[in-house]
Amino acid sequence: MPDGSKRLFATAGIASEARSKYRFLPSAALPPDLPDGPVPIADMANAFGVTHRTLHFYEEKGLISANRIGLMRVYGQDDVMRMAVITVCRETGMPIAVIQELMDELRKADSQERAEVMFREALQVRKRELTAEMSTLHRQLQQVGDLLDFDGSIEEPPLNDNQDSAGLTPQERGCLELMAEGYSTQRIARALDLKHDETRDLEAGIILKFRANNRFQAIAKAVLLGIVQA
Repeated sequence: MPDGSKRLFATAGIASEARSKYRFLPSAALPPDLPDGPVPIADMANAFGVTHRTLHFYEEKGLISANRIGLMRVYGQDDVMRMAVITVCRETGMPIAVIQELMDELRKADSQERAEVMFREALQVRKRELTAEMSTLHRQLQQVGDLLDFDGSIEEPPLNDNQDSAGLTPQERGCLELMAEGYSTQRIARALDLKHDETRDLEAGIILKFRANNRFQAIAKAVLLGIVQA
């Protein structure tokens, strides 16, 4: 065997030994038409829809590793499998630091079943994060929509900047301030020592006085009039 080939196999053996720390990996869809042997970096990038720079970045983060055949960087099948897992994680928007933590945990998996469970747990965490983000986005969209619906051209408003908060009772003023702080109806009821129905009627009266469609629009108008601080 030529010396060059010996060095190649020796290098491949060292890389393979390092990668063998992953005894089990969760199931993830592999790109079609990849060769069974070493995969050149160009084919690896095309298969997963990433750039060479992205693959280098994953190598720097210790997520995958490459061998060389001459000047060409190639990846083994275990790297392809890890890349498939990484791709799934990235498609869910999982931060790279979280992926690193997950891959480190997967090194400890002592069975295929355990690897699958660990992967599902990580995806469940991400699902909860995305659900929370969606809730926040929906709330912000509603607030933006309410603000856009309010054009400031209401004729003869019950409350204006000259009247300030004179049109509000002290209890309504206190309720409005809590509404502006983001308190829910239930929390306002506890803070003002009122029943839930009483608090709901109080909020409805405030919304009516501002000629608003909902609490968010009433708060927006109150802020614009300088009655409360957001």
